[in-house]
This record gives sequence, structure tokens and C-alpha cells, in this order.
Amino acid sequence: MTRSLELDKKLNVVDCHCDTILEVARGKSGLCRPSLTGHVDIFRLREGGVGVQFFAAFIEPVYKPFGSLQRALQLIDTFYTETESSHGIIVPGFTFKQIRNKLREDKIVAVLGIEGGEALNGDVSVLRMLYRLGVRFLGLTWNQRNQIADGVGERITGGGLTNFGREVIREMNQLGMIIDLAHISEAGFWDALQLSQAPVMVSHTNCYALCEHPRNLTDDQIKALAAMRGIMGLSFVPDFLGSKRNSIDGFLDHVDYVAGLVGTSVIAIGSDFDGIEKTPEGLEDCRCYPMIARGLLDRGYTQQEVGDIMGGNVLRFMEQVFID
Repeated sequence: MTRSLELDKKLNVVDCHCDTILEVARGKSGLCRPSLTGHVDIFRLREGGVGVQFFAAFIEPVYKPFGSLQRALQLIDTFYTETESSHGIIVPGFTFKQIRNKLREDKIVAVLGIEGGEALNGDVSVLRMLYRLGVRFLGLTWNQRNQIADGVGERITGGGLTNFGREVIREMNQLGMIIDLAHISEAGFWDALQLSQAPVMVSHTNCYALCEHPRNLTDDQIKALAAMRGIMGLSFVPDFLGSKRNSIDGFLDHVDYVAGLVGTSVIAIGSDFDGIEKTPEGLEDCRCYPMIARGLLDRGYTQQEVGDIMGGNVLRFMEQVFID
């Protein structure tokens, strides 16, 4: 118990994916007021020991393809409206140096991204402008095909990156943006790893060996991601967890599997909070992270390994990718 309490005081959690901004834009939740329905607000982020929260602006299918950029801008506006309303409790993060300094000031840092490359409208200059608006990660696809690549829902075609998709990856490398491959087809995954000059992220996924869901990564994908010093955000999505889908133990089993396969340096948290209707027991909202840390300690992980899994690995990853 002493070891657990000592670690709880040092938690600096990084969560690689939530859909809270979309829920706020829809009027279903609130980031800066206690949320009765959502999984994330600034009060519970603080209670859960969260230091950095990645916020994905998810482009809903109804806006694809022609309304995607406008919807992305609406969600970006929501992001800034919410962070500005927090009176400095949660602040946007744009560079690694800034993020590190804000963490030292005991701020919660919000990293903005877009989930769905349709927002680029097939034009790399839009990517550059979104970067100027503070977007620091891009999920190249959702489940469908777009101008960049095939999503996992199109995997039967065997399609990967398009010529435009290759241009996007090269430009993201130049800008220092995080490439997120969470929803891309397997062919696109391998294309991106071959082309990118920087490590990539799979923000919310789990292990195919434990649960044969098309959104989960195979052993070969996990090994390749670890070899390039990338990040795999393990998700709380019950459908991705397998037989223990309703228990925190199901999530911890996926941590164990990856650690046994490639070690702990690739492992991160990618909750998918506010993007899922049901959560496993023990993972009900963003106050759950001390419980995860204690569960990892109980399974024999060292305090250093637990700290890395809960956030340290992603901070090192961002230091490699971001250009200050």
C-alpha cells in the first residue's frame, strides 16, 4: 500500500485519446464544469493525476467529405473556448518545451488533434494552416477510405497510402506533427512506417492476439512500432479487450501481453473516453488512473515502468517528434 500511495503522488498521466471536445460541441458534456454524463472534465482530470490530455476533434461521417474542414474548425473553436474558460487550469500545448514547463507549473496540458484526414480536403496547405491553429496530431483516417489512405473498414481492398497521403506524411515530419495510425488499414500502417522519418503513434488500440478485432494490432505491428520508438495507446474500449471486456483486468492483460512481447517502452494509455458508451468496471472515468497504477504494481511492474506506462513514454515520444 505504501508503494502505491507514493506512486499516486507522482502520477503525471498522459492519455493519448479522448473525444470530449466533440461531446462538448454537441452540448452533451462540459470540460470546465462537472460533467454528469461524460468521462472527462478538468476536476476529474486533476483527481486522476492527468498531466497531458490529447483531445481529438473527430469528424463525424455526416460531415464527410465536403463539410469536414468546416466541422474541424468548429471543433477547434470549441477546444479554445473550453480551455480559455478554465482560468488557466488547462492550457493548450504546442511544443515539448512548453508542455514540460506547464507541467512543472502544475497545469493540465491539452494537446489538440484531428481524427480524420478528410479535414485537409486533399490540400497539404490546409495541413500547414491547421498546424498554425495549434493542431499537433492527425489521425490519417477513420474507418473509411479518404484522400490519404484506406481506413481499417476498407482493409479487404488491401489499399494503403495514396500519393497525397505520402505527401501528408512528409509534410507532417517537416512540421513536427504526430502521425496517428489508430484507424488506418494494415497496408496503410506498413506504408506509413516505411515512409515516416519520425516515430508514429497508434493512439487507441489493443492486441489482436488477445482479441481479434480489426482495430487491434498484430504482433508484427507491435514489434515494428516498438522498433521505431513509437507509441501504442492501450484503450478501454470493451470490444477491443476480449473475454475480460468488462474488467480492469482485461485492460491490464493487454499491458502484460505487450510488455512480454516487446517491453514496456511502447506502452501508453489511449482511453477513448467520451467516445465509448460503456467502460469496464474500474475504468469508469478519468479518475481511474491511480487504480491502473496500483494494478500494475500488483502485477510486478517497477515504479519506473509504471510511471513510463502512465505517461513517461509519451513525453519522451513527443520530445522526439515535436519541433520546438
